[in-house]
Amino acid sequence: MIKGVLFDMDGVLVDSEEFIRNASILMFKELGLETKPEDFFEFIGAGEDRFLGGVAKKYNFQFDLPAGKKRTYEIYLDLIKGNLGPLPGVFNFMKKCKKRNLKMALATSADRTKMDANLVEMGMTEESFDAVVNGLDVEHKKPSPDIYIKAASMLGLHPSECLVVEDAVNGIEAAKSAGAKCLGITTSFSEDDLSGADWFAENLAEAGEEVFNW
Repeated sequence: MIKGVLFDMDGVLVDSEEFIRNASILMFKELGLETKPEDFFEFIGAGEDRFLGGVAKKYNFQFDLPAGKKRTYEIYLDLIKGNLGPLPGVFNFMKKCKKRNLKMALATSADRTKMDANLVEMGMTEESFDAVVNGLDVEHKKPSPDIYIKAASMLGLHPSECLVVEDAVNGIEAAKSAGAKCLGITTSFSEDDLSGADWFAENLAEAGEEVFNW
């Protein structure tokens, strides 16, 4: 029986994938490396260390990850200011969770800097959730299940009692490895790409009641 909902952030609550990708492209350009949007797709949902480091490795590019990530976030914060809002259905879906007395956790692979900025732009705070986990809180990022195991534990639940809401292939794999049910949001990938999910929706406004009734 469902007792909790674990939300990924980017691509689920907020449409930020294009912004972080563009910030990364601009950061690499400053360092003299030309990258393409598609270079980043396989690393979506795995956290910025992998998002940036994976692309640098792909090009065999010598890269100072901490400095590059810091600069990427600086660019990202400028890009999103006043341009980022919640995806359709987010607040209504969260109201449905509260009506059902379901506990809610935010479980994002993003670092705290990005998480905090996204929450501000969405008009949310950490207090909007019963628990919050960011990428710095776990050693192994998605597709490892650690972040969802930790988030469920912080709610006093087992992952098998939780619905994970995810938009990325790495996230779906993490959710299923943890033993959770999963709603795949198709903002970043197609249903075929997210085939491991139990249910699918274009966004949370389109999610059916079946995601609660198990």
